[in-house]
Amino acid sequence: MRKLTIKNHFYLLLISFFITSNSFSQEDKTTVIQDPRFGKLLKEKQNLDNSNESDENYTIQIFYGDKESAKRALVGFKKDFKDIEATYLYTNPTYKVWVGKYKLRINAEKDLVEIKKKYPTAFLIKPNR
Repeated sequence: MRKLTIKNHFYLLLISFFITSNSFSQEDKTTVIQDPRFGKLLKEKQNLDNSNESDENYTIQIFYGDKESAKRALVGFKKDFKDIEATYLYTNPTYKVWVGKYKLRINAEKDLVEIKKKYPTAFLIKPNR
């Protein structure tokens, strides 16, 4: 009689194992609910990263001097070269006008040749920020 009880317990244990393993299993689906502003923020960050001057980028400096002259140089450059981005920045004690952002030096040098026709003092720099 004792062997019969151990056998019954074994079967009962085996059956309960299969029942619980199926009833407590998890699904492999994951749903992420995120704020729609997160995607917009991520795109803004990528744009900032792409627009940042870094050690890997080259740019061309076409002017340095006072603020009003820098603004005039910037406006004049944008009229002459519409497809090249330009900006001015203040570095104590002068303003500088930087144009273009190039990953490859050869592309910067190609544009520099054209820019020098209008701005002969222009030169290639590799800004450190």
